[in-house]
Amino acid sequence: MKRTHHCNEIRPADAGKTVILEGWVHSRRDLGGLLFMDIRDREGRTQTVFDPANLPAAIFDSAARLHSESVVRVTGEVRLRPNGTDNSRIATGQVEIIVKAFEILNAAAVLPFAVDDPEIANKVNEELRLKYRYLDLRRPEMIRNLRLRSKVAIATRQQLDEQGFLEVETPTLFKSTPEGAREFLVPNRREAGTFYALPQSPQQFKQILMVAGVERYFQLARCYRDEDLRADRQPEFTQVDIEMSFIDREDIYALIEGLLQRVWRVALGREIPLPFPRMSFFDALDRFGIDKPDTRFGMELVDFTADFQGSAFKVFQSVIASGGVVKAINARGLAGATQGQLETMTEYAKSFGAKGLAYIKVENGDWKSPIVRFFSPTEKEALTTKLGIQEGDLILFAADQWLTACEILGKIRLYCAEVLKTQGKLVIDPTAFNFLWVVDFPLLSFDRELNRWYSSHHPFTAPVEDDIPFLKTDPKKVRGQHYDIVVNGVELGGGSIRIHQPDVQKTIFEDLLQIPPAETQLRFGYMLEAFRYGAPPHGGIALGFDRLCAILCGSTSIRDVIAFPKTAKGTDLMTDSPSTVSPRQLRDLHLEIKGAVKDVPPPAA
Repeated sequence: MKRTHHCNEIRPADAGKTVILEGWVHSRRDLGGLLFMDIRDREGRTQTVFDPANLPAAIFDSAARLHSESVVRVTGEVRLRPNGTDNSRIATGQVEIIVKAFEILNAAAVLPFAVDDPEIANKVNEELRLKYRYLDLRRPEMIRNLRLRSKVAIATRQQLDEQGFLEVETPTLFKSTPEGAREFLVPNRREAGTFYALPQSPQQFKQILMVAGVERYFQLARCYRDEDLRADRQPEFTQVDIEMSFIDREDIYALIEGLLQRVWRVALGREIPLPFPRMSFFDALDRFGIDKPDTRFGMELVDFTADFQGSAFKVFQSVIASGGVVKAINARGLAGATQGQLETMTEYAKSFGAKGLAYIKVENGDWKSPIVRFFSPTEKEALTTKLGIQEGDLILFAADQWLTACEILGKIRLYCAEVLKTQGKLVIDPTAFNFLWVVDFPLLSFDRELNRWYSSHHPFTAPVEDDIPFLKTDPKKVRGQHYDIVVNGVELGGGSIRIHQPDVQKTIFEDLLQIPPAETQLRFGYMLEAFRYGAPPHGGIALGFDRLCAILCGSTSIRDVIAFPKTAKGTDLMTDSPSTVSPRQLRDLHLEIKGAVKDVPPPAA
């Protein structure tokens, strides 16, 4: 007999029906001779009642001895729960099943942790949960996350299909094109000394698809980067990869805004207003100190360079004289910051090369700081007016070159926001989603150590057309047609209009990035060759699918929305990978391990 209903389906209208449920034992309660057992499946749970007066003793005893998470089949009659025993926390809380027949499909051993505990994520070490991930995934919260992820994937496919996109799979065995993050290499058994690389993105393939005339491509692409991991990073991840021909930036903005509007509607039942605001890279850094600003709260950076032009405070004076800036933020209500909190902020400043952190505490009507005695009345007035200084405020300064000063205060701004939130002095609506486009990034950045330019985004990004004349004369003036989509301080994705002219692409590679012609040909020759045969104007974007799902689920870690994630060390604790391989496998791949190897498996048969 197969089940007739899932465990979240039975309602009062089903009273009197005989039903069959199959699932896991969620919990058991022995009350006055009656045994109450909640049966759970993917959809929810239902209470069943074992009455020894209606069941053989053997069945009752076997049910009473079962461990949680055993797999069972229950046959019984639906009845309304007695008055006063309803459970409003579950959808089936008005009914219960009087058990007539019971079968143990698979008895479970004692669990390493309780799956039915709603606080398990706070009580159980994450490494233990990852080791027994199949148990962790049984929790309703995790099932909810996977269900939402599936809905978002389907909605994404439907939206792009309706817009005329073709879903095309690109190879995951690619060639090594080292740029950005480190690659995962795959040795080639057939030719000693050669390797495939797992793709960091399908960037080059999707541009080739535009040359091929596909015009509108998308893919939920698996990508791989061998980099240090954080809460929002994994060595393998999924991105919504998109490329379009015969378009400009406005077309991308409209497409992605429509896609995200549909996703939010499907996932959360929320309508997000369009269009999204736009902010230049310069304004984002100048006002918020970061290129992915969280605009749900203020505490913006304010420039005081002109106000301190002739300051008696020598630190400010010397920075301004060397072409730097003086900026400040008002952490409103944080004058009572502890010494430890101030030391944390100071360490943030030092991590960017600053010697320390200047600040003013406004307490009991007094400005408490060793630097205040150097300020003139005019300078104090400027601070009071521009920052709206009040009792209880903490003023924090950064004096350095523009970018460094912005980044210092940007980091400290986010830290202060977290402290103020824990103190209840900064309230951010948890249901708010502040979207914006960050645009007009510099095409190139300069590496002082290597004394050369490098791509701010990637070398296929097209320069703003008006700035092309500056490519060889003044590269720092050149803006790229690059754009990032940001929500609540999280970068959801980024993209650009691409270079489609082979001569411009060659100039970027060889003249600005100083890639030797032979290396250009080796790494990108096939792309330059393809562009010679009629490459259309094109552009695209990639959205971090795992990050997107984490935001929708209200999670701070993408591990919560990935079925089988890696740890911060890049390991899978459930399968114990990565692992060693046999000497024969190494021999077939023309590899030799130098150094200690643990747990070498026995030779293959």
